[in-house]
Amino acid sequence: MSDLPFTLDQLRILKAIAAEGSFKRAADSLYVSQPAVSLQVQNLERQLDVPLFDRGGRRAQLTEAGYLLLNYGEKILSLCQETCRAIEDLQNLQGGTLIVGASQTTGTYLLPRMIGMFRQKYPDVAVQLHVHSTRRTAWSVANGQVDLAIIGGEIPSELHESLQIAPYAEDELALILPVLHPLAKAEKIYKDDLYKLQFIALDSQSTIRKVIDSVLTRCEIDTRRLKIEMELNSIEAIKNAVQSGLGAAFVSVSAIAKELQMGILHRSAIEGVVVRRTLAAILNPNRYRSKAADAFIREILPQFTTPGWGKELLESPRVAKETIEVVTPEVEEVN
Repeated sequence: MSDLPFTLDQLRILKAIAAEGSFKRAADSLYVSQPAVSLQVQNLERQLDVPLFDRGGRRAQLTEAGYLLLNYGEKILSLCQETCRAIEDLQNLQGGTLIVGASQTTGTYLLPRMIGMFRQKYPDVAVQLHVHSTRRTAWSVANGQVDLAIIGGEIPSELHESLQIAPYAEDELALILPVLHPLAKAEKIYKDDLYKLQFIALDSQSTIRKVIDSVLTRCEIDTRRLKIEMELNSIEAIKNAVQSGLGAAFVSVSAIAKELQMGILHRSAIEGVVVRRTLAAILNPNRYRSKAADAFIREILPQFTTPGWGKELLESPRVAKETIEVVTPEVEEVN
C-alpha cells in the first residue's frame, strides 16, 4: 500500500468505541456527533476492505480484524503521545504532562501528597494520576501510557524484564478498632484475641488482603479462624465501618493518620506481630523519560522513600538506549 489505510483520528475512534462499548458513548467521550463516528468507521472498513464490528448485538463487538487493528492502534497512539511529550520537553518544564500510576492505597493516600509538592515546584506541568490495580498499572507503565508508578502488589512475572522495579518503602498495615471496643483499652493484644474479633476486610482477591493473610500466616495465625463479618471494596468504607463500631480491620498506617489524630479510631499493637508490605516504584527504562518525570523521581520520590531504597531509579538514564516492542496486556483481573 502506498498510503496508510487509516488515520490517527480513526484509530482514536476505534479505541473509544472498544472502551465505551457503543458508537454513541464513544462519540460523547470524543465530543463529536454519532454520525461522524459512524462515517469514520465505515470509511475505515472500506479502506481496509474488512468488517471491524459485529453489528448484530446491542453492544459494539469487535471482529477478529477489529481486535488486531485495536492492538496495533493502541501501540501507535501510545508512541505518538510519547513523541509529543518528548517535544514538549524542549520547553524545559514550562509545560508538558506527567502521568503517574498507583495502586489503590498509594494512589489515595501517598501520591496526592507527592503530586502536591511537585505542583508547587512546577505549576506549569499538568499532572495526571491513574489509580488502578497493581497488574493494570504495571502494564500501563510497560506500554508507555504511564511515566512511573508506585504500587503495593505483585507485578506480573512476564513484565519483570521490561520494567525497572525498585523497592521504595515499607507500608505498615495496622489493626484498627472502634474507640469504645473493650480491647481498645489494652496496651497490646495477643494473637488469640484476633479470633474473638469480627473483621471488616477487602475482597479476598485484593492485593492488600492477600498480603495481610500471608503475613498473619507466617506469624502462626490461622486466617481461616478469623471471623470476616463483611467485605467492602474501599479503604474509606472500611474505616467508616470500624468507626461505626461494626468490627475491626487491617489498614495502611498512611490511611489512618487523620483519624488517629482526631481520636475516632484506635490502633492496637499485637504482641509479636507486625504486618508490613513493600511498596515498589516502577518505570520502563526502554522508554524516553521526560524532564517532568525525571524531576519527580529525583526531587520528590527521595522525600518519601525508606532510607537507602530506590537508588536504582535515580541512577537510570533519561533517554533509553534502545527501543523494544510495546507489550500488550492480558485482560485485567478484578482487584
